[in-house]
Amino acid sequence: MLRSRRLASLVGAVTLAAALAGCSTTVHLEPADDANDPGCAAVSARLPETVGGFDRVWTDAQATAAWGDPTIVLRCGVEPPAPSALVCTTLGGVDWLVLEQEEERQRLVTYGREPAVEVNIRRGEQIDFQTVVDTISSRIQPGLSPATAECTDRVEFPAE
Repeated sequence: MLRSRRLASLVGAVTLAAALAGCSTTVHLEPADDANDPGCAAVSARLPETVGGFDRVWTDAQATAAWGDPTIVLRCGVEPPAPSALVCTTLGGVDWLVLEQEEERQRLVTYGREPAVEVNIRRGEQIDFQTVVDTISSRIQPGLSPATAECTDRVEFPAE
C-alpha cells in the first residue's frame, strides 16, 4: 500500500513537471554575427525580467532575449550602423536609430555603441514604445562601450 502511494506520488510529480515544462515555450531566434562579443554577455546579464508589462521568455540563441509571445525581441552583436539620415532618438542614455518602420514591427538599433543592440517591437498592441526602449536602454547602457558617435538631430520616439 505504501509503495503504491509513493508510486502514485512520483507519477503525479512527473506529470506535473511535464505539464509545467510543456507550458514554457522557447522562442527560436537567429544570433547576430557578433553575438559572442564579451559586451553582449554584459548586456545579457543586465536585461530585465519584464518590459512594458511583458514577461521574459526563453530564447535558443546566444545574446538574445524576448518578452511576451514574443512581442519584444532583442539581439546583441548586430552590425553597428553607419551615420545615417534615419530618425535618431535618445532613450535611457542610449542613442537609437529607428529602422524599418514595418507594418507589423518597429525596429531600432543602438547608434555609436558597441556591441550594437537591435530591438524589434511588434505593432498593433497597446505598447508604449518609448517606455519599452527606455527600460531596455537604462538596463543595458552600463554594459555598452562609451559612445563613439551620437545623434545630431534627435527626435521624439514615435509612439504607437
